Formats: sequence, C-alpha cells, structure tokens
Amino acid sequence: MKSGRLLSILLLLQTRGLVPASELAERLEVSVRTVYRDVEALSAAGVPVYAERGRHGGIALLPGYRTDVTGLTADESRALFVLAAQGAHRALGLDEALGSALRKVMAALPEPHRPAAELTSRRILVDPDRWMVAPKAAVELDTLSSAVFADRRLHLRYRHSGTPRPRRYTVDPYGLVVKAGVWYLVADHRAAPRLYRVDRVHSARTTDEPVRRRPGQDLADVWEVLRRQVEERPAGTRVTALVKDDRLDLFLRVQAAQVTGAPEPRGDGWSRVPLALPAPGAVRTLLAFGESVEVLEPAEARETLAAAAAAVVDLYRRPADTSACDPGRAAVSPASGGGPD
Repeated sequence: MKSGRLLSILLLLQTRGLVPASELAERLEVSVRTVYRDVEALSAAGVPVYAERGRHGGIALLPGYRTDVTGLTADESRALFVLAAQGAHRALGLDEALGSALRKVMAALPEPHRPAAELTSRRILVDPDRWMVAPKAAVELDTLSSAVFADRRLHLRYRHSGTPRPRRYTVDPYGLVVKAGVWYLVADHRAAPRLYRVDRVHSARTTDEPVRRRPGQDLADVWEVLRRQVEERPAGTRVTALVKDDRLDLFLRVQAAQVTGAPEPRGDGWSRVPLALPAPGAVRTLLAFGESVEVLEPAEARETLAAAAAAVVDLYRRPADTSACDPGRAAVSPASGGGPD
C-alpha cells in the first residue's frame, strides 16, 4: 500500500507542480501527517522533493525533475485498455492520438503484463449508445472544444426542444460532457449554470473575450448540479398502468426513464407499473403498446387515451384517400384550359 501511495504522490507532483499537503491527503485518503512521512520517504530514496511552508505552500519536485514510471500492476495495465468512450475520442478527432498513446503505453509496460493488456483490448468492448434510439445528428465539436481549451467565451445559436427557431446566447463554458453517447456543453449563461445539447447548436463562434466562470466552480461541480436538476425534476403526471406480463420486459426497456417503481405482478398475466410522465399529453405514447397496456389512473389520463383511440378508429373507418398516391393522376397544365384566369 505504501509503495503505491508513494508512486501516486510522485505522479501527482510531476503533473501538478506545487500541491498542498491537505489536497494530497484528501486524494490519497490519509492524514496530512502521513503525507509528510511519505515525502520524507521519497526524499530518502533520492527523489528531489521539498515542502514549502505558508498559506500558499505545499509539496513540490525540483524544477526539471521527471521520471518514467513503469511500475504498473497487472490490473492497472488492463484498466488502461478498457476505454469506455471510444466515440468520444472519435468526435474530438483524437482516434489516431489514442491509438498512438496506447502503443506507447504498451511499449512501456512491464513485459509480464503486456499479454493481459493486449488480450483485454480484444476481449472487452464498451458501446456507450443505448438500444433502439433514433440516429443522432452529426455533431461538430471543433469550435466548442477549442473554446473550452482556450478558456474563451462562446456565441451560440441554439434551438431548444419544442421550439422551431434557434435563440442567441453568449456563454462561459466549463467543458464538454458525453453521457450515453450524447454530447453536452456545460456553461454559465449570465452567471447561472446551463446545459446545452450539442446536436441542437446551430452555430458557434469563439470570441476573443476570456471566459468568466464563477469562482471556485469547475466542470465536475457544475455538471453535478445540472445532473441533479434533470434527474430530480418533478414529474408532471403520475400514472398507474397494467402491462401484460409477456410484454413487460419490452415495456420496461422502452419506458425506463418513466418507470418509478418495481412492477407488481397480479398473478393473472398482468403487472401493475407506476409511471411518472413529463406532461399529461405524454400518456398518448402508451398507445404504441395497443391492448397490452391499460392505464388505470388518473381518470384524466384514461379520458385522454380514449379520445386519442377514438380519433384513430374514426380515421380508419373512413375510406382511404389514395389520390395523392395515384401515379396515373397528373396535374392539369395551363395549356389544357384548367389553369387560373
């Protein structure tokens, strides 16, 4: 444990520079006193590490000191080759860089661990996209990622869900998040956290103005706030439905985001399922399951479904209008005398 902790301290100092002892202690889940003892151990081993006292002090390595660390364990070596977001690298134009980096890591691995790492890369595949989702629009991340890494403000033209025209925003980006294969820009708009789905960005332009983030906030902090807002959003309509047991698995997969509790089998081939829908009209989506789903309550939801079903029945009882599909019917040309006066 101690050797792994010493290696972690060395890597943190090598990548971060001056790091407060309290931060090292928090990251390594040890006391500050233990951190100072570990620093003494590193110094005794010949590592040029020193401590700076004072309010802005910390632990650091002498300038210019670097070490090539190849003391990875077998599990650490395998973990490096299980990359959960291949699509993320592709979208950012980093596929070639990733392949090159992994080849360098493979060359630096201890010889006994190389076969396991190579086998892991061929035996484990992580696809971040969900089943049965519509094809996603192409996402252009160049401008957004450039602004994120350059710490510049962005001018966006962004279309919200359910609105036909995009609106204009000037935002201060914290970073990009890819969740279940969907990219989001996390940014402040007028000093308030906002989430922008990247495939709804009509255009983006990086400004010359430096980003104006709220003090003490980083990407992880703001994402956590926004994620909770989405997940804890109160449901507009609570519905109780009966679902046929032979369709229950499919129903639960399709309606996963709306199911709020475990199904309760009734023993007669049906199960009771609680749902939370974003709006009263959303209950119409349950008609896709036909006679395999019956809404029990509320009464307003049953009335909405009855009206929608009646409209569908009325539509199909009328004779079909096939004129629009008949290739033999041509428009009358003005030369035949059927045109406007």
